[in-house]
Amino acid sequence: MSSENNSKTHQQETLDLSIALLERPSVTPDDDGCQDMLSERLAQAGFDCEFMYFGDRDKTGEHAEVKNLWARRGTADPVICFAGHTDVVPTGDENNWTYPPFTPTIADGYLWARGAADMKTGIAAFTVAAERFVANHPKHKGSIAFLITSDEEGPSINGTVKVIETLEARQEKITYCLVGEPSSTDTLGDIIKNGRRGSLGAVLTVTGKQGHVAYPHLASNPIHAAMSALAELTNATWDNGNDYFPATSLQISNINSGTGATNVIPETLKVVFNFRFSTETTEDELKAKTHAIFDKYFTDSQILENKASYDIHWKLSGQPFLTPEGKLVSACQRAIKAVTDVDTTLSTSGGTSDGRFIAPTGAQVVELGVRNATIHQVDEKVEVDDLGKLAQIYEGILENLLLD
Repeated sequence: MSSENNSKTHQQETLDLSIALLERPSVTPDDDGCQDMLSERLAQAGFDCEFMYFGDRDKTGEHAEVKNLWARRGTADPVICFAGHTDVVPTGDENNWTYPPFTPTIADGYLWARGAADMKTGIAAFTVAAERFVANHPKHKGSIAFLITSDEEGPSINGTVKVIETLEARQEKITYCLVGEPSSTDTLGDIIKNGRRGSLGAVLTVTGKQGHVAYPHLASNPIHAAMSALAELTNATWDNGNDYFPATSLQISNINSGTGATNVIPETLKVVFNFRFSTETTEDELKAKTHAIFDKYFTDSQILENKASYDIHWKLSGQPFLTPEGKLVSACQRAIKAVTDVDTTLSTSGGTSDGRFIAPTGAQVVELGVRNATIHQVDEKVEVDDLGKLAQIYEGILENLLLD
């Protein structure tokens, strides 16, 4: 088959599967049959498919049951895993969409639908790439695997993290992991994520004593008590980053206090803040430095005098991880160059992904997908012409890792 015909085949197959997935309103944590569709196709290509369910069948919301798919073809190393999620974020008011969000529509060179960019087209491209690679190389070395969850856009407690725990318990290791998150910025393949910053969240509660604003000596204002510490916190330098990561940053995202009345000193102040941290610092160092700042302003004598105290509740969403330049990064760069003639830039910017659960096992992890310009937005869309190219890139990565 000619290269042109091969490209057209990739394009149509990826487009058809993308549309079939996008028609299903799989808002977290509901998979809505997407994984069944994928498992049927992968089974035909020789994959052993296993569904893993975590969570409570009888409840909805944060702890609802989550369906996950682990599919593997082969038993040997290296194990190349395609990782992704079938769940999507809510659409918001569907009247604000140009086209119905769960009626995939091709218009103006784009495929419009919720999940078009994040990340059902990536999953479709994964699948087509694996099918075509297996058809051309049925006796390939190593193994190809799929780890697909429906709990990435939500609390992420019953999805990839639980699948990885299960795989680790049975000593089933992933060597290379390709996460299909939309990494590209201006053109397909221009950016791949070879790492992510860590995310450490905190809820600060400062407790004072409620009273009348005209009688401050009979009360203790938690807002006043926290101001100096918060000023020092927001002006602190945590590290200077490195060649791969920008400096660690802190952002306050919410401050809440008061009864709504103008003449009442509030009893409590709540402040929500988040660290996005590099590999130059650790979770424990961030916590220790933060507590040291607040301890300066809330000593035992000051607490006694001011009648104000503080407490911080911490939540770690993910540790930073990095896949340095090596076999996986090189395989991705060469495949992108062969298909798009783009020289890829490595980046660790952006939010977290499920790669944070996979990298600690020792796997090399890279994120590569379509453009991210419209993810989570009204009128989410992706360039139709990129779909076949992405499948070709993924197939090229398999060739670079399993045939070289």
